[in-house]
Amino acid sequence: MDHVDLNLIEALDALLAENSVTKAAARLHTSAPAMSRALARLRRAFDDPLLVRAGRDLVPTPRALELRAEVHAVATRARALFAPSTTADPRTAVRMFDLQVDDMLSTTFIPSLIDDLRTQAPGISLRLRPESLEEVPALREGLVDLEIGVLRPGDPEIRSETLLTETLVGVVRPGHPLARTKTVTPRRFAATDHVVLSRRGRVHGPIDERLAELGLSRRVVAVVPGVATALVLARETDVVSVAPARLGRPMLDTLGLCPFPIPLVLPPLTISMAWHPRNHHDRTHQLLRERIRHIMTTAVGAAAQARPSSPGSSAGSSCSAPHQRGESPRAGG
Repeated sequence: MDHVDLNLIEALDALLAENSVTKAAARLHTSAPAMSRALARLRRAFDDPLLVRAGRDLVPTPRALELRAEVHAVATRARALFAPSTTADPRTAVRMFDLQVDDMLSTTFIPSLIDDLRTQAPGISLRLRPESLEEVPALREGLVDLEIGVLRPGDPEIRSETLLTETLVGVVRPGHPLARTKTVTPRRFAATDHVVLSRRGRVHGPIDERLAELGLSRRVVAVVPGVATALVLARETDVVSVAPARLGRPMLDTLGLCPFPIPLVLPPLTISMAWHPRNHHDRTHQLLRERIRHIMTTAVGAAAQARPSSPGSSAGSSCSAPHQRGESPRAGG
């Protein structure tokens, strides 16, 4: 019995249910000779004929009758073990997921995700991990279940999915000179004070590179690691900050800030999510990814419907409608 083929359990279950080699073979989608060979092996294993001829039919022996219920239960459990999980509803699962989220999204996206999960999957909790984990293979080592943001290339086996492409806009408070300006030119944009968002403390970035191409530079009065701090500074002082045009709209409206198009040709931001293959087929993890897609799509759709024709307007503020005419960004302004 040390080397019994466990596939014989399925064959025995079919034979004891059908009392027929032919019907058992059809049930398991195999041939009658193959089922006859399986029956022969089962007879040797149990040292019992199991099924014996009675006229044109086969009838079970007393030993077979003893085995029938137990064999069926074992076969049923084995099939369930290899079947896709359908009993656990991910919407009622109680799970804590570790997320590493770009700071910009922590402020502009995570609140909407939490509100959505409270309705769709109230058992799911989120734990935001520090961005210092970027320096280690956090997804591979299981420190993080999902990473969301502007992602750098990671381990080759990591799965990823693009959620949306976002555009940065400039942001000022209603009393700022640019909020009352119909045309925000590169020169006017560079002439005002700026707060820079950089979790690594970098002062210069793509905006400075584009300004330098036009022979311009800006004065950076502060470098902050988080978008929330940058937006509060923009609300309280006469500095320019940046924010995502669509995902950031709810926060900009809440703070009463005035967005305007940045008059420079900047690369778009690709917002993605990434996860390790170990979680790819996990149904609760799949649900979390589904809700993230939904929130991103909803945010973009709501911003498109709510945004007035003049992209510089902000609900509830005295913002003008800055636009980019009368001066080419390449002209140096």
